[in-house]
Amino acid sequence: MAAFTETLPGVAAEAPAQTRGFRLNHSMLRVKDPAVSLDFYTRVFGMRVLRKLDFPEMKFSLYFLARLEGDEAVPQDAGERLVWTFSQQGILELTHNWGTEDQPEFRYHDGNAQPQGFGHICFAVPDLAAAIRWLDDNQVPYVKRPEQGKMKDIAFVKDPDGYWIEILQPELVADLGR
Repeated sequence: MAAFTETLPGVAAEAPAQTRGFRLNHSMLRVKDPAVSLDFYTRVFGMRVLRKLDFPEMKFSLYFLARLEGDEAVPQDAGERLVWTFSQQGILELTHNWGTEDQPEFRYHDGNAQPQGFGHICFAVPDLAAAIRWLDDNQVPYVKRPEQGKMKDIAFVKDPDGYWIEILQPELVADLGR
C-alpha cells in the first residue's frame, strides 16, 4: 500500500527516506499524584503500566502505560520490556515530579485554558454509547457530552489533573469536517 497524505500547503511531497522507521511512540503528561492518575487510567481506561522508572537524583518518576489486548506478549525482563515499550505506538507517559501530591494548591496547566497550547489525548472506542455509560458509572467529569455542541458523537472528559480526553467511535465520525 502506498503512503498517503492529504495535499496541503506545507506538506512535504514525500517522507524523507532518512525518516523510514520513525514512529510516534508516546506522549507525556505531568501528573500531580501518581496513585490518583494510575487508578484513573488503569481502572477507567483499562491501561496497563508497562514500566516505571525512578530518577531519585532529579526527584521524578516516569510511568509508561498502554492499552493492551489480552494476547499481547510483554517481555518480563525489565530491560527487554523497556526496549519493547519504546518500540510501541500509542504509549502514554505520566511524569510525576516528587512532592507535588503534597501541595494542595498545586495544579498543572491543562493546555486548554489561556494561553492555549496542548489540547487533548484521544481514545477510540468500539461502542460510544457503552463507553459513555461506563464513564458515567465512574463519575468521570465531562467537558462535552456526545450530544452537545456542533460536533456530535464526540465526547471530551477530564482526567484527575484536568487534561482533556476525547472519546470517539471511528464509524460515527466518517463525515466529520465535510
